[in-house]
Amino acid sequence: MLKALGNAWRVPELRRKLLFTAVILMLYRLGSHVPLPGVNREALGSGLDTSGNAITGLFGVFTGGAFNQLSVFALGIMPYITASIVMQLMTVAIPRLQELAKEGETGQAKITQYTRFFTLGLALVQSLAMLLFFRNGQAFPGVLTEATVIDSYLIVITLTAGTMLIMWLGELISQRGLGNGISLIISAAILSQAPSAVRTLFESGNVLNMVILGLLAVLIIAGIVFVNEGQRRIPITYAKRQVGRRMSQGGTTYLPLKVNMAGVIPIIFASSLLIFPVILTQFAGNDPNSILGRAANFFAPGNAPYLVLYALLVLMFTYFYTAVQFNPIEHADNLKKSGGYIPGIRPGQPTAVYLNTVLTRITLFGAIFLAAIAVMPYFITAGLDLPNQIFLGGTSMLIVVGVSLDTVRQLESQLMMRNYEGFLKRRQR
Repeated sequence: MLKALGNAWRVPELRRKLLFTAVILMLYRLGSHVPLPGVNREALGSGLDTSGNAITGLFGVFTGGAFNQLSVFALGIMPYITASIVMQLMTVAIPRLQELAKEGETGQAKITQYTRFFTLGLALVQSLAMLLFFRNGQAFPGVLTEATVIDSYLIVITLTAGTMLIMWLGELISQRGLGNGISLIISAAILSQAPSAVRTLFESGNVLNMVILGLLAVLIIAGIVFVNEGQRRIPITYAKRQVGRRMSQGGTTYLPLKVNMAGVIPIIFASSLLIFPVILTQFAGNDPNSILGRAANFFAPGNAPYLVLYALLVLMFTYFYTAVQFNPIEHADNLKKSGGYIPGIRPGQPTAVYLNTVLTRITLFGAIFLAAIAVMPYFITAGLDLPNQIFLGGTSMLIVVGVSLDTVRQLESQLMMRNYEGFLKRRQR
């Protein structure tokens, strides 16, 4: 990774992309410390103590501490991710959106625009729910209980605008920077909370817990790299054929099928999808004996229903996103048109069935691994009696390591492309 960064720094274009990405991430972290209007800073103090509440602790980690500071970015990027999930599901179910998805860049631009409008609506709803939660004053008394009507209006508008600004910053990174902007923003938010989590561990003074967590961290990172880089290579043979006046040379190559083709997307999707209803039920429910209060307690992070639903959503999204990325029928048709075939498998429909069978089997292992990594930290936290600030260790590492691998892979591909361009220019001379 360091070698790739060093090589990229020598290329002016890549250096500009790296600097642009770093500046955008710095602006995002700066916005996480800009306070909301109407907040009682004396009652807030140095920040909200969310260690006693699993939901607010979860929200604090994914917003990079912006929620604890009640800043303009307190909602984070989760409304956009939830909107993206719903739009992808609707694209599969609604014929009109399917037609737009097949129209290339024009159709994708329209779907992206719909996603932005949907994000705006979700951010508005969540900002209202957050306002009701803090105005209630039961969990964090005095923070917003004295806010006027004008202050409440400004808080809702500011929180909604903050989410839309984060979305715009993420799109800027994807367009002009390096890597996936939304994933990098989530990773930056998670990494910003790492020092406080480590400090909490040291303050606990339990050396045994530190050693166990250190070993588990090494094993989890090694497992993440192993699964993310693992692939099944399908041999592809090309027969000799004549194209015009030229005879194309046949040969053997491989079609790599990754074990975890979906990357960290299932974890991010499942987490954001579970956060949204739980936030609404707890933020809007004043009475724990009401329907909303009971629903919040039933699906609270760490409870058995939450863990089961979390694991099932990770499994579902892994298969869903893999199906979106890889179409066996399309790949089988392309192989048939180019004169390629899998040894022992007939071209056409049998090839598509074979690719689908192999992909289903290897994706099952990747999906189970992702689900285990997502759920395991809750059992470790309960077994070692750890505070809530560090209960997202496995999920956090999965997101950070996965995003880092994807970013480095994209960086290396751009370096390779520029090496080929330089080689071709020297040959032309």
